[in-house]
Amino acid sequence: MSVLVVGMSHQSAPVALLEKLSMNETVQTGACQTLVQADSLSEAMIISTCNRMEVYTVTNSFHTGVQDVVRTLARVSGVDEGELRSYLYVRYADAAAEHLMTVTSGLDSMVVGEQQIIGQVRTAYQSATDQGTAGPRIHALAQSALRAGKRVHSETEIDEAGASMVSFAFDQALSRMGRERLDGARVLILGAGAMASLAATHAGRLGAHLIIANRTTARAQRVAEHAHEAGVYADVIEFADRAQALRDVDMAISATGAQDFTITAADVERYHGAGRELMLVDLSLPRDIDDVTASVEGVDLVNIERLSKSLEAADTDIAAGTSPHVQARRIVTEELEAYASAQRVRDVVPAVSALRKRAANLVQCEIARLEQKHPELDERQMGDVNRALKRVADKLLHEPTVRAKQLAANSGTVSHETALQELFGLQLEGSGVAVDMTELPDATQMKAAENKKTEEEDA
Repeated sequence: MSVLVVGMSHQSAPVALLEKLSMNETVQTGACQTLVQADSLSEAMIISTCNRMEVYTVTNSFHTGVQDVVRTLARVSGVDEGELRSYLYVRYADAAAEHLMTVTSGLDSMVVGEQQIIGQVRTAYQSATDQGTAGPRIHALAQSALRAGKRVHSETEIDEAGASMVSFAFDQALSRMGRERLDGARVLILGAGAMASLAATHAGRLGAHLIIANRTTARAQRVAEHAHEAGVYADVIEFADRAQALRDVDMAISATGAQDFTITAADVERYHGAGRELMLVDLSLPRDIDDVTASVEGVDLVNIERLSKSLEAADTDIAAGTSPHVQARRIVTEELEAYASAQRVRDVVPAVSALRKRAANLVQCEIARLEQKHPELDERQMGDVNRALKRVADKLLHEPTVRAKQLAANSGTVSHETALQELFGLQLEGSGVAVDMTELPDATQMKAAENKKTEEEDA
């Protein structure tokens, strides 16, 4: 039995498809109940956000488990299984655990380091617990992931990473535009997620007039309302009208994570007026704005891929291993090792229990046979024999049961050649020995021992 995750995010699927798979609490509850009814699945938890949809399950069969999850997703969303498979990713066992820890830490978010995902994971876990679809393995994984997320945000400065990227993008764009602020400028914001909201806030503080467009107009309206509350003027337009808006803006920022380009070279050539300057800023991975747009006269482009490389090249902390990203990855690795070790110990417990149960059964069988063969033995004598056999079995099994748990926690595997030595603590002739120097005899003691052995042989 191992944890399996099947999912998609802004990095693997278009926003339109993510919206089709988005689940409210009622749909999530029904989907989790359906999942645990499958023969291959025993636990289920679903994380559904605007940028992510992931199903965490515990399965006894990898391939069958994946098929059962995909079939359930197709039924819930109405999306064809073939289309789903084109965008889904799969993680299994330790890879699934590492993925959830990475997600919960904000390292897989569109805005790296954002903390909202911790609350979303906690909500998904609580929902699965309340409806009884989260069992011991999902409990252990969720707790470890939440602990990793908390450590990343409390022990590193990863929270500033996303905001730093937006700030750096604006610095680069303003430098190329020859401006220090955006007073009087009109800025088109495409998207309504965390990165787009950060961009809208930043542009507003620089004095820009905002024009916001998103596939879901209601979400664009919410971003505009937040801008209004901050004293920034913002209009909302239909997403389909974004290209036409290019004729009236000085800067266009896209942060949708769409599968297709939100701004193409054809859009710019058609609607960008001659003699005007247009700055394009792409804050999405995968890219939202076609690189070819930069070849149009008067158009410049800043994108997050190049920005990331520039930041990494300039960040001496990365080489020193002290950057927030490196520190966060180190924490995830530590928590993953602790989780994996605990799970290996958990997995070996049934085998240890079965071994002790078999030993107890053998003792009882031998006692029964002895009673039949020697009816002259009284109750006290049989009691003494029973206790003696139990002590022998307990002492014989103590070493291997303790060592089995230690080996599971530390390595998880034992070679066939060393299994008996490792489990029973045996030292075979010819095998290596490790002792302290103080335990070895000195030269005088060794010479005396040799002389004594020679005298005994001569006698």
